Formats: sequence, C-alpha cells, structure tokens
Amino acid sequence: MIGGISPVGSIGARSLLENLSGAGETATGADFGASLAKALSNAASNTVTTLQSADQVSMKALQGGDVTAREVVDSVMSAERSLQAAIAIRDKIVTAYLEVSRMAI
Repeated sequence: MIGGISPVGSIGARSLLENLSGAGETATGADFGASLAKALSNAASNTVTTLQSADQVSMKALQGGDVTAREVVDSVMSAERSLQAAIAIRDKIVTAYLEVSRMAI
C-alpha cells in the first residue's frame, strides 16, 4: 500500500536550514559562532545517523529481514537528500571561506 505524501517541510535540507537558523533563537557575537558551530555539528550528526540508518535497513533487506522494498527505498532516498544537503552546505562554507580569503586587507 502506498503511504501518504510527506510535506515539503520534512525534506532534509529544510530541517538542516532550521538547525542553522537556531529555530527561532537569536544569538549575537560570540554566541553566534558557538551556535553556528553547534548547528553544523548537529546537522552533521543527523546526516551521519540518517546514512547509518539507511545502511542498516539496506543490509537487513539484503539478509532477508522483515523489510519491504519501499522502506529500503525511503531510507536510501532520505539518506541521499541528507547527503546532498550536507554537501551543499559544505560547498557554501568553502565558497564563503574563499571569498573572505580574497578580500583586500
């Protein structure tokens, strides 16, 4: 049976962006740096957890476990979205670093 369509808000990239924004928290100065580092750390941890979960579901299916093909596809697609979001954030951070390094002092 086909399950319901998940809302757009459940996409990994959006949740990563919410983590980065602090979900309504306001931070200034040094707090912003600490909260950004914490948000990036949480996003990386969530991505790793999602990838590990997809790996476990895939291995369970390959070993003949009680996992449907749909569950495998859903977990792998979720892992793929999380990985793509993490790569996009990494690329933005690298781009920002390069922009700052090119600034004239």
